[in-house]
Amino acid sequence: MKLNKLTLLAATLVLTTSLQAKDALMMATTTSTDNTGLLDYLAPIFKSETGTTLKWVATGTGKALKMGANCDVDILFVHAPASEKKFVNSGAGVDRKQVMYNDFVIVGPKKDPAHVMGMTPSSALKKIQEEKANFFSRGDNSGTNKKEISLWKKADVATPDTAKWYVQTGQGMLRTLNMASEKSGYSMTDRGTWIKYMSQKGDKNTMKVVVEGDKSLFNQYSVVTINKAKCSNVNPKLAKVFTKWIVAPKTQKTIADFRLLNQALFIPNANK
Repeated sequence: MKLNKLTLLAATLVLTTSLQAKDALMMATTTSTDNTGLLDYLAPIFKSETGTTLKWVATGTGKALKMGANCDVDILFVHAPASEKKFVNSGAGVDRKQVMYNDFVIVGPKKDPAHVMGMTPSSALKKIQEEKANFFSRGDNSGTNKKEISLWKKADVATPDTAKWYVQTGQGMLRTLNMASEKSGYSMTDRGTWIKYMSQKGDKNTMKVVVEGDKSLFNQYSVVTINKAKCSNVNPKLAKVFTKWIVAPKTQKTIADFRLLNQALFIPNANK
Protein backbone atom coordinates (compact mmCIF):
# COMPACT_ATOMS: atom_id res chain seq x y z
CA MET A 1 0.00 0.00 0.00
CA LYS A 2 1.40 3.43 -0.98
CA LEU A 3 1.47 6.28 1.54
CA ASN A 4 0.37 9.69 0.36
CA LYS A 5 2.49 12.78 1.05
CA LEU A 6 0.40 13.84 4.06
CA THR A 7 0.77 10.43 5.69
CA LEU A 8 4.52 10.43 5.02
CA LEU A 9 4.83 13.87 6.56
CA ALA A 10 2.91 12.77 9.66
CA ALA A 11 5.07 9.66 10.00
CA THR A 12 8.22 11.80 9.69
CA LEU A 13 7.01 14.19 12.39
CA VAL A 14 6.26 11.33 14.77
CA LEU A 15 9.70 9.81 14.16
CA THR A 16 11.43 13.16 14.63
CA THR A 17 9.55 13.82 17.88
CA SER A 18 10.42 10.34 19.10
CA LEU A 19 14.11 10.86 18.36
CA GLN A 20 14.08 14.24 20.05
CA ALA A 21 12.49 12.70 23.13
CA LYS A 22 15.24 10.08 23.27
CA ASP A 23 17.87 12.81 23.16
CA ALA A 24 16.22 14.89 25.89
CA LEU A 25 16.61 14.39 29.63
CA MET A 26 13.36 15.08 31.47
CA MET A 27 13.79 16.62 34.92
CA ALA A 28 11.50 17.67 37.75
CA THR A 29 13.06 20.32 39.92
CA THR A 30 12.36 22.86 42.62
CA THR A 31 11.37 26.41 41.74
CA SER A 32 14.61 27.88 43.09
CA THR A 33 16.86 26.24 40.49
CA ASP A 34 14.53 27.67 37.84
CA ASN A 35 13.62 31.09 39.31
CA THR A 36 17.22 31.99 39.97
CA GLY A 37 18.15 31.31 36.35
CA LEU A 38 20.59 28.53 37.28
CA LEU A 39 19.12 25.96 34.89
CA ASP A 40 18.89 28.46 32.04
CA TYR A 41 22.59 29.07 32.69
CA LEU A 42 23.56 25.39 32.88
CA ALA A 43 21.36 23.83 30.17
CA PRO A 44 23.20 25.25 27.11
CA ILE A 45 26.54 24.21 28.60
CA PHE A 46 25.22 20.70 29.28
CA LYS A 47 23.94 20.50 25.69
CA SER A 48 27.26 21.71 24.29
CA GLU A 49 29.35 19.28 26.35
CA THR A 50 27.17 16.16 26.19
CA GLY A 51 24.87 16.61 23.18
CA THR A 52 21.85 16.10 25.44
CA THR A 53 18.98 18.56 25.74
CA LEU A 54 17.79 19.26 29.26
CA LYS A 55 14.05 19.82 29.72
CA TRP A 56 12.53 20.53 33.10
CA VAL A 57 9.38 21.23 35.06
CA ALA A 58 9.84 23.56 38.04
CA THR A 59 7.53 22.90 40.97
CA GLY A 60 7.68 22.28 44.69
CA THR A 61 9.88 19.41 45.78
CA GLY A 62 6.84 17.46 47.02
CA LYS A 63 5.24 17.59 43.58
CA ALA A 64 8.58 16.83 41.93
CA LEU A 65 8.88 13.66 44.00
CA LYS A 66 5.35 12.68 42.95
CA MET A 67 6.30 13.21 39.31
CA GLY A 68 9.23 10.87 39.87
CA ALA A 69 7.02 8.27 41.54
CA ASN A 70 4.60 8.54 38.62
CA CYS A 71 7.43 7.88 36.12
CA ASP A 72 6.91 11.28 34.46
CA VAL A 73 10.60 12.28 34.49
CA ASP A 74 14.04 10.71 34.34
CA ILE A 75 15.69 12.62 37.18
CA LEU A 76 14.97 14.94 40.11
CA PHE A 77 16.95 18.01 41.22
CA VAL A 78 15.46 18.88 44.60
CA HIS A 79 16.17 20.07 48.15
CA ALA A 80 14.37 18.07 50.80
CA PRO A 81 16.94 15.49 52.00
CA ALA A 82 14.67 13.54 54.35
CA SER A 83 11.99 13.15 51.66
CA GLU A 84 14.61 12.28 49.05
CA LYS A 85 16.10 9.54 51.23
CA LYS A 86 12.63 8.15 51.88
CA PHE A 87 12.03 8.20 48.10
CA VAL A 88 15.24 6.23 47.50
CA ASN A 89 14.58 3.81 50.35
CA SER A 90 11.15 3.07 48.85
CA GLY A 91 12.89 1.90 45.67
CA ALA A 92 11.52 4.75 43.52
CA GLY A 93 14.87 6.48 43.18
CA VAL A 94 18.53 5.54 42.91
CA ASP A 95 21.94 7.18 42.78
CA ARG A 96 21.21 10.22 44.97
CA LYS A 97 24.12 12.65 44.77
CA GLN A 98 24.47 15.96 46.54
CA VAL A 99 25.30 18.85 44.22
CA MET A 100 25.27 22.20 46.01
CA TYR A 101 23.81 24.13 48.91
CA ASN A 102 22.77 27.53 50.11
CA ASP A 103 20.79 28.50 53.18
CA PHE A 104 17.31 29.57 54.14
CA VAL A 105 16.65 33.03 55.51
CA ILE A 106 13.63 34.65 57.14
CA VAL A 107 12.84 37.99 55.54
CA GLY A 108 10.45 40.74 56.53
CA PRO A 109 9.66 44.44 56.21
CA LYS A 110 12.62 46.77 56.62
CA LYS A 111 10.88 48.31 59.65
CA ASP A 112 10.69 44.81 61.21
CA PRO A 113 7.37 45.40 63.06
CA ALA A 114 7.69 42.13 65.06
CA HIS A 115 11.25 43.08 66.14
CA VAL A 116 12.82 39.72 65.30
CA MET A 117 16.04 40.98 63.73
CA GLY A 118 19.01 38.81 64.73
CA MET A 119 16.96 36.23 66.65
CA THR A 120 17.28 32.49 66.26
CA PRO A 121 14.68 30.91 63.95
CA SER A 122 12.76 29.47 66.93
CA SER A 123 12.68 32.76 68.83
CA ALA A 124 11.71 34.70 65.72
CA LEU A 125 8.81 32.41 64.85
CA LYS A 126 7.51 32.50 68.43
CA LYS A 127 7.65 36.30 68.38
CA ILE A 128 5.91 36.46 64.99
CA GLN A 129 3.15 34.26 66.42
CA GLU A 130 2.84 36.37 69.58
CA GLU A 131 2.65 39.59 67.56
CA LYS A 132 0.32 38.00 65.00
CA ALA A 133 2.52 39.55 62.34
CA ASN A 134 1.62 38.59 58.78
CA PHE A 135 3.59 35.54 57.65
CA PHE A 136 3.45 34.25 54.11
CA SER A 137 4.10 30.53 53.67
CA ARG A 138 4.35 28.74 50.35
CA GLY A 139 2.01 26.09 51.74
CA ASP A 140 2.78 23.84 48.78
CA ASN A 141 4.80 20.95 50.27
CA SER A 142 7.91 22.33 48.58
CA GLY A 143 11.36 21.87 50.09
CA THR A 144 11.12 25.39 51.50
CA ASN A 145 7.67 24.70 52.94
CA LYS A 146 8.89 21.44 54.48
CA LYS A 147 11.78 23.27 56.15
CA GLU A 148 9.49 26.04 57.40
CA ILE A 149 7.11 23.51 58.98
CA SER A 150 10.05 21.76 60.66
CA LEU A 151 11.14 25.10 62.14
CA TRP A 152 7.71 25.75 63.63
CA LYS A 153 7.92 22.29 65.24
CA LYS A 154 11.43 22.99 66.50
CA ALA A 155 10.11 26.21 68.03
CA ASP A 156 7.47 24.09 69.78
CA VAL A 157 4.74 26.02 67.98
CA ALA A 158 1.96 24.24 66.11
CA THR A 159 1.99 25.31 62.47
CA PRO A 160 -0.55 28.17 62.54
CA ASP A 161 -2.26 27.14 59.32
CA THR A 162 -5.70 28.30 60.50
CA ALA A 163 -4.58 31.69 61.82
CA LYS A 164 -5.65 34.76 59.83
CA TRP A 165 -2.16 36.26 59.96
CA TYR A 166 -0.64 33.08 58.46
CA VAL A 167 -1.18 33.06 54.70
CA GLN A 168 -0.54 29.93 52.63
CA THR A 169 -0.01 31.19 49.10
CA GLY A 170 0.23 27.91 47.20
CA GLN A 171 2.64 29.80 44.93
CA GLY A 172 6.31 29.72 44.03
CA MET A 173 8.92 31.57 46.05
CA LEU A 174 9.20 34.77 44.03
CA ARG A 175 5.44 35.29 43.98
CA THR A 176 5.23 34.53 47.69
CA LEU A 177 7.91 37.14 48.40
CA ASN A 178 5.99 39.68 46.34
CA MET A 179 2.84 38.96 48.33
CA ALA A 180 4.71 39.32 51.62
CA SER A 181 6.12 42.64 50.46
CA GLU A 182 2.69 43.95 49.46
CA LYS A 183 1.22 43.11 52.88
CA SER A 184 4.27 44.04 55.01
CA GLY A 185 4.67 40.43 56.07
CA TYR A 186 7.42 37.95 56.83
CA SER A 187 8.38 34.87 54.85
CA MET A 188 11.09 32.25 54.53
CA THR A 189 13.08 31.75 51.35
CA ASP A 190 16.25 30.14 50.13
CA ARG A 191 19.05 32.68 49.75
CA GLY A 192 19.46 32.12 46.01
CA THR A 193 15.88 33.14 45.30
CA TRP A 194 16.24 36.05 47.73
CA ILE A 195 19.24 37.36 45.79
CA LYS A 196 17.25 37.01 42.57
CA TYR A 197 14.36 38.90 44.18
CA MET A 198 16.68 41.71 45.28
CA SER A 199 18.13 41.96 41.78
CA GLN A 200 14.63 42.36 40.36
CA LYS A 201 13.40 44.91 42.90
CA GLY A 202 16.48 47.09 43.20
CA ASP A 203 15.75 50.31 45.08
CA LYS A 204 12.05 49.40 45.28
CA ASN A 205 12.73 46.47 47.61
CA THR A 206 10.83 46.94 50.90
CA MET A 207 12.15 43.74 52.51
CA LYS A 208 15.32 42.67 54.31
CA VAL A 209 16.82 39.54 55.87
CA VAL A 210 15.95 39.41 59.56
CA VAL A 211 17.06 35.88 60.51
CA GLU A 212 20.05 34.01 59.07
CA GLY A 213 23.11 31.99 59.93
CA ASP A 214 21.61 29.28 62.13
CA LYS A 215 22.79 25.76 61.30
CA SER A 216 19.15 24.62 61.05
CA LEU A 217 18.80 26.81 57.94
CA PHE A 218 21.23 24.76 55.84
CA ASN A 219 19.72 23.93 52.44
CA GLN A 220 21.13 20.98 50.50
CA TYR A 221 20.31 20.31 46.82
CA SER A 222 20.73 16.84 45.30
CA VAL A 223 19.92 14.88 42.17
CA VAL A 224 18.08 11.54 42.25
CA THR A 225 17.67 9.20 39.28
CA ILE A 226 14.30 7.50 38.83
CA ASN A 227 14.60 3.74 39.20
CA LYS A 228 14.05 1.99 35.86
CA ALA A 229 13.03 -1.15 37.73
CA LYS A 230 9.96 0.82 38.85
CA CYS A 231 9.53 2.92 35.70
CA SER A 232 10.33 1.11 32.46
CA ASN A 233 9.87 4.25 30.36
CA VAL A 234 12.58 6.37 32.01
CA ASN A 235 16.07 6.93 30.62
CA PRO A 236 18.67 6.17 33.33
CA LYS A 237 21.52 6.47 30.83
CA LEU A 238 20.84 10.15 30.25
CA ALA A 239 20.22 10.63 33.97
CA LYS A 240 23.65 9.13 34.65
CA VAL A 241 25.21 11.46 32.07
CA PHE A 242 23.70 14.46 33.87
CA THR A 243 24.66 13.20 37.32
CA LYS A 244 28.29 12.67 36.32
CA TRP A 245 28.33 16.05 34.61
CA ILE A 246 26.75 18.06 37.46
CA VAL A 247 29.14 16.69 40.10
CA ALA A 248 32.27 17.01 37.91
CA PRO A 249 34.81 19.63 39.10
CA LYS A 250 34.39 21.72 35.94
CA THR A 251 30.61 22.00 36.37
CA GLN A 252 30.95 22.57 40.09
CA LYS A 253 33.11 25.59 39.31
CA THR A 254 30.49 26.75 36.79
CA ILE A 255 27.90 26.64 39.58
CA ALA A 256 30.22 28.57 41.89
CA ASP A 257 30.67 31.22 39.19
CA PHE A 258 26.90 31.78 38.88
CA ARG A 259 26.39 35.07 40.69
CA LEU A 260 23.98 37.99 40.98
CA LEU A 261 24.68 41.29 42.74
CA ASN A 262 28.21 39.93 43.16
CA GLN A 263 26.88 37.19 45.43
CA ALA A 264 26.97 33.41 45.00
CA LEU A 265 23.48 31.92 44.76
CA PHE A 266 24.63 28.33 45.32
CA ILE A 267 27.79 26.76 46.71
CA PRO A 268 28.91 23.47 45.11
CA ASN A 269 29.60 20.56 47.47
CA ALA A 270 29.53 17.38 45.40
CA ASN A 271 31.60 14.50 46.76
CA LYS A 272 31.86 16.15 50.19
